[in-house]
Amino acid sequence: MGWFGKDEEPDRTAQETEPEDTSYAARVSVAMVRKIVDFGIDGVGPLHSASDMVAVARAEHDSAEAAVEALVKTHVKLAAVGGFATGVGGLITMPVALPANVVGFYALAARMAAGVAELRGYDSDTDQTRTALMLTLLGADADDILRKAGVTGGGTMGRLAVSRVPRAAAMVINKGVGFRVATRLGARTLASLGRAVPLAGGVIGAGLDTYLMRRIAGAVREEFAEV
Repeated sequence: MGWFGKDEEPDRTAQETEPEDTSYAARVSVAMVRKIVDFGIDGVGPLHSASDMVAVARAEHDSAEAAVEALVKTHVKLAAVGGFATGVGGLITMPVALPANVVGFYALAARMAAGVAELRGYDSDTDQTRTALMLTLLGADADDILRKAGVTGGGTMGRLAVSRVPRAAAMVINKGVGFRVATRLGARTLASLGRAVPLAGGVIGAGLDTYLMRRIAGAVREEFAEV
């Protein structure tokens, strides 16, 4: 059948090259990434949910695309503020500020992605949509994860969001996303050590987070075509 038809089976050879789904590292990685994504989409504490942000954007703009544009701009600005706040205090505040910024960045990115998807007709409450949203955080790495899951053919993440995925393939995808994002969290933390200089580190952090959020926004807008 098509991309995610019920008769389609994941690539067994590819699966054999992956660590066991039951491994502790896999479970922890997937759980951690899913929790960050859930925080971003559902909201927690002062962080409003994606649906709340969508409601505000819709009320202030006449078209869905104008609302998408406004939503993206808001999250790019928030990313810049978070990046600046992380580095402005330099080495003294970094042990606390940096981990919070890295987690906060991906929560914001997940909320932005979910907001764009909702404005274009997708349901961000479904497991398949959240899996697709997690994949958009990875950019080019998403193609490699889908290949290892045996998911082949053309299409976008939008198709993944509205299609049935075989359970085995879904497990491979979620595990792959968990490991990749967890690795990126660590890599971003190490890369951000250059923010140790007060004030200058804030400027560097703002620029880096702005750039990364814009890249994710571009991927989301391309992948989630209007339903």
